[in-house]
Amino acid sequence: MIRLLGRAALLLLLPLTAIRALADPASAPAPGSGEPYELVRTLQAVQDGIANGDMAAHSGHVALIRQIGEKFLAADTSVWTNAQNGQAVVIYLLSGGGPQLVRKLPKPNVDERLFNGALAYVEGRQDEARELLKGVKPRTLPSGLGGQVALVQGALFARSEATLAIERLDDARLLLPGTLVEEAALRREILLVGQAEDFDKFEFLTLAYIRHYRNSVYAGDFWQRFSSGLTQSSLALDERRFARIVTLLEQIDRASRLKLYFAIARSAMLRGRLAVTELAGERALVLSADASADRERAHFFRGVARVLTDEYDGGLAELKALDRSKLPERDIPLLNATVQLALDVRKPFAGGPAAAADKPPVTPARLDLASSTATLARAQKQLGDLERLTKDRRP
Repeated sequence: MIRLLGRAALLLLLPLTAIRALADPASAPAPGSGEPYELVRTLQAVQDGIANGDMAAHSGHVALIRQIGEKFLAADTSVWTNAQNGQAVVIYLLSGGGPQLVRKLPKPNVDERLFNGALAYVEGRQDEARELLKGVKPRTLPSGLGGQVALVQGALFARSEATLAIERLDDARLLLPGTLVEEAALRREILLVGQAEDFDKFEFLTLAYIRHYRNSVYAGDFWQRFSSGLTQSSLALDERRFARIVTLLEQIDRASRLKLYFAIARSAMLRGRLAVTELAGERALVLSADASADRERAHFFRGVARVLTDEYDGGLAELKALDRSKLPERDIPLLNATVQLALDVRKPFAGGPAAAADKPPVTPARLDLASSTATLARAQKQLGDLERLTKDRRP
């Protein structure tokens, strides 16, 4: 409620043309005359609408950026001596403004390294931008500017200095909450935190995005990054937090959820996390349609987990009942290896017939797989070797 009242108050302070732009940016006239920093506030308000799912704002904000640029060019030279307007030029650049236009303006009253760093970033000179902007402390700047700079720093250092990038994306979220900057920071940070295997923060960022930006125009991009962060790490491979993973995945559409459970099941299987393989396979069974290829694949993962743990007979029966024609080609060698391994471990031990004559045959599968890590290691190695042999055929 407080956020909505604050946004309403902001709208009351905007020029009439800015309010029209928020309603229909594509058809609105250029923002009315005013200081450059006022025009940039209008742009930011429109972009915040994008974060809240306003498709009209998304389709028209490029035209609004162009109109504001024209206002900049037409402004009196004296306005650029105002530090607020100098900062507005940097925000404009980092919000999608064209560098060619900005270069035509009189030199603005703003820190030269900050201005040149912003230009280098939008012109694709990444190394130069990193050098110029690395020493900038976003929290020492006005929040509107600091948040934008922190977001850019997060992008610039994501590959080379992930810890620094995460810190700067945290700054961006804290400096500009409830804005497109925070939404973009969450999208970028979720992948980095996943790669760092910080599950608690991964969960926190996901829930924050769901709570505030699930309707964002860019929500699809967030969920792609979420999926990559989850499946390219070990985050989902701890059975003790599997229930928390399920809660997060409930926010995604059914088809995407099913794909993620398959990815988790496969990754867990190849890393020997059979409890997670079985849990993910069971979730996939619930989500898949009867007699579908997805249903067969779900049975495949669950069967593998069962036969290699303590449900040998049920797991082997599940694997033998599979319709192989419905499985992806890359899963067939893994299925063959698992079935062969299951049959091998049930073979009687060689030697000692006299000692065993009066006793029923021991079940090596239950004995060895419950007590011997060597057999499990053998299973994992065989599956891993087959995975490497077939990786070039992955779709």
